[in-house]
Parts: sequence; structure tokens; C-alpha cells
Amino acid sequence: PWDRGVLILDETGFLKKGDKSAGVARQYSGTAGRIENSQIGVFAAWATAEGHTLIDRELYLPSDWVEDRERCRAAGIPEETVFLTKPQMARAMVDRALRAGFRPDWITADDAYGHDGKFRLWLEEIRQPYVFAVPSNEYAGLNDGKVRVGSLTGGLPPKAWRRISAGTGSKGPRVYDWAWTAVDHLYEKTWTRRVLLRRSVSDPSDISYYLIFCPVATKLQKAVEAAGSRWRIEECFESAKGEVGLDHYEVRSWTGWHRHITLSMMAHAVLVISRAKVFPTSAASGKRKKPSSLADLKKKQRERPV
Repeated sequence: PWDRGVLILDETGFLKKGDKSAGVARQYSGTAGRIENSQIGVFAAWATAEGHTLIDRELYLPSDWVEDRERCRAAGIPEETVFLTKPQMARAMVDRALRAGFRPDWITADDAYGHDGKFRLWLEEIRQPYVFAVPSNEYAGLNDGKVRVGSLTGGLPPKAWRRISAGTGSKGPRVYDWAWTAVDHLYEKTWTRRVLLRRSVSDPSDISYYLIFCPVATKLQKAVEAAGSRWRIEECFESAKGEVGLDHYEVRSWTGWHRHITLSMMAHAVLVISRAKVFPTSAASGKRKKPSSLADLKKKQRERPV
């Protein structure tokens, strides 16, 4: 059950003081929701029906760091390190995951990664389905031309929209109105590019957009489920920071950061696998029998006979 799933890409911030830690800079941190002095880690998570955990990581280095070789040497950053954008780092993680034997049904990420056309094209060339959030001004091919995805909303008839749950969140099913439209067919018309639109039920003016690449026969429900799975990496960040100390470190060096993060990821993966065994998912409902917090896991393990 762990060999097929969704590969999710995202980043998280680690707030820091001072200017000695590898990669630290005043940059936007989603953790703080604003520009802060921080390190940014780009991560990949693997999500299945049994659970989800982080499987890869890279420390993002701003260009001014890479250009300052003396500063890099002081932080233990390898001499051969070059500047990579976050989408380029994400592509390297996808490549490593595929080489390691992961077979993603989908790859998904927010618009920080979805807007990168070269990244999307590479995935299309290797026939890897994806669903990426994009801003409303992102262009998509349509009838041998290009159109902004935000302009497609008005052309959809009311019957094009379907009310579907994108999965269960902390407050219950996350229900939205969804629609999609094909913008191009590729590779002997067996694959398609589509624009997926998500509209708020309570506020119809609140619309989010996704670019999708998938086999022509793919159903809307499957695309919605893939788009809705992106929140799982946020759960990984929250639980890894709260339960295994992902952000509890005092190291400054490049090597120190990667060692700490890797050990935290390993500990998190052990917890996720243990939870899946102690609290198995019901085949009938697809839901776990009990809440899967660390406290629940410890309590259940204490109750097990020796």
C-alpha cells in the first residue's frame, strides 16, 4: 500500500537569529507568514491512504550566498554548490524519488512550483501526471494559442461545475465546486493538459486555479483528490516540528542542517508507519480507527500486551 501515492512538493521556514547559519537571509517564510530572517528548506512528501511523511529535503541557498564563496566555506557549503531555484530543487527531488522506485500517481505543489513551465514540460516528457496550483494570470495553451487561466471562468456553463469533497480536513469534508476544461491534447491524443478550477461554495468569487497533465481517460474526481492532497505536506511539517523536533536545532553548518533534518525525517517516518500498524485504516470507510496523534500512539502501545 506504500508503493503508490502522491508526491507533494513544498517548502517550510526555520526562523533564525544572526547571519552565520547556512542559507539564512531575510526572505519570505510561510512559517511566519511574512519576510523574516530565516532558512528555507524545500521538501518532498509521500502520501498514501496509509499515511504521509517527508522523504527528501534540500536547504535553499539565495543567490547572494552562492556568490559569496568565503561565506559558503565558513558555513561548510560544498565548493561545487551552484544556485538553484526552488523548482529546480524540486525537480531534482522528483528525479531522485523516481530513481529510488517511487511511482507517483500524481505530483502536486503550490504555485511557487506550478508556475515553472520548464518543470512542467519535463514532467510531461516523462509522462508523469501532475496537478499544480497556479495564479490566475498564468497562461495555458488553448486552440494553438495562449489564454490566461483566470479568463476561463466566464466561459463555463453552470452544468460544468460539480460539488466535490477534496478530502477530509480538521473541520470535516473540504467541499468546493469544481470544473475543468481541456486546453491541449498531446502524445497521439492519449494525454491532455487541463485547467482545473476550484470555487468556494460560500463565496463564488473565490476561485483557485490548477494546471493538470494526465491521461485523457482521467476522471474529474481523481484530479480533485490529487489537488486536495497537497495539504498533507503541511500536516507533515506540523507534526514533524511538534513531535520529532524538525525545527529544534542549534547547528549553523550546511552538513549540520542536513544531518538534523534527515534524522528528524527518519523519526517522523517511523511514527507514521507505527501509527498505520497500530491504528489501521478501515477498508470500508477509508478512515483511521482512532486519532493518530503521538499521545494516542504512546497510549495504544502501553496497552499492548508484552
